[in-house]
Amino acid sequence: MPNTIIIGSGSYIPTKIIGRDHFMDSVFYTDEGDKINKPNEEIIQKFVEITEIENRRYLEDDEFNSDLGFRAAKEAIYDAKINQEDLDYIIYASNFGEVDTNGMTNFMPSMSARLKNKLGIQNRNCVNYDMIFGCPGWVEAMILADTLIKAKKAKLILVVGSETLSRVTDAFDRNKMIFADGAGAVVVQATDEENVGIIADATLCDNNVELNYLENAPSLKQDEDRRPLYIRMHGRKIYEYALKNVPDAIKATIDKAGLTIDDIDKILIHQANAKMDYAMISRLFKLYGKKDYDHDIAPMTIQQFGNSSVATIPTMFDLIIKGEMKDQSFAEKGNIVFASVGAGMNINAVVYRFP
Repeated sequence: MPNTIIIGSGSYIPTKIIGRDHFMDSVFYTDEGDKINKPNEEIIQKFVEITEIENRRYLEDDEFNSDLGFRAAKEAIYDAKINQEDLDYIIYASNFGEVDTNGMTNFMPSMSARLKNKLGIQNRNCVNYDMIFGCPGWVEAMILADTLIKAKKAKLILVVGSETLSRVTDAFDRNKMIFADGAGAVVVQATDEENVGIIADATLCDNNVELNYLENAPSLKQDEDRRPLYIRMHGRKIYEYALKNVPDAIKATIDKAGLTIDDIDKILIHQANAKMDYAMISRLFKLYGKKDYDHDIAPMTIQQFGNSSVATIPTMFDLIIKGEMKDQSFAEKGNIVFASVGAGMNINAVVYRFP
């Protein structure tokens, strides 16, 4: 049975930096639709203390999701040194598709089809496939790519995660300060080398009472037009759910790989918010009987890039492997974990071993 290894990566981080001053003139409302009568400076400072997000990146008005995905994909293809016509699949993770400046979402044609067109791929046997799975979409796309390779349905796959959340946020919601835009991509290839690449994975889907912890909903300002729908996050419920379930899921995946936490060199966890990520990693180490951990094992980009959903993990992977993230590198032939949680609610994790 073949294994799945990463042979190239790319990312695109928009150049427009959005700092705290961008939100000083905002008018914020509670989930109940009441205006928050506190100084914006106080609201923003409390937000930064919880999430550690000082800056985030937004795309330009004349850019679209597929433009970001194209830039990341083109870099990954170049880095992999492949002929793009040899790709068997393009899997594109996204949650809102091609969003215009009015917040209108569009999935027809699909994001993967748009990307294939922009890349200029002529191979009719290159199958385009969209992955809509919440923030864990890119990790789930990697799991799907591995399944296709192990089933010998494919040998070469482009896996992209790209999102433009700045265009689907409610102007009156404090949580809009979390969200950002970006794209990351990898090319994966089948190999006959044993015990390398994706050596274990797990996915959990809790879609009962958890279904609407993240959802699309009208503006919090009651007299606004109720027709447009924006991303709505029930933060406390998500935090409690993630802390209860994600560490166990990561440990189960590490166990499945026949490893322990001491064998893991890096944990690339979805950049949701810093407080939640710290809590999940700390809980994971406690499952192994360890009270403390070296924070370098779980690098973070959220402080400067914000939460770009499906793009956070592949972007971080690309920055580290290319030596562009300060004091971070991957160990030779080391083991790393990809892990995410998001809308659905869905959780997934992958243990990846460098060849």
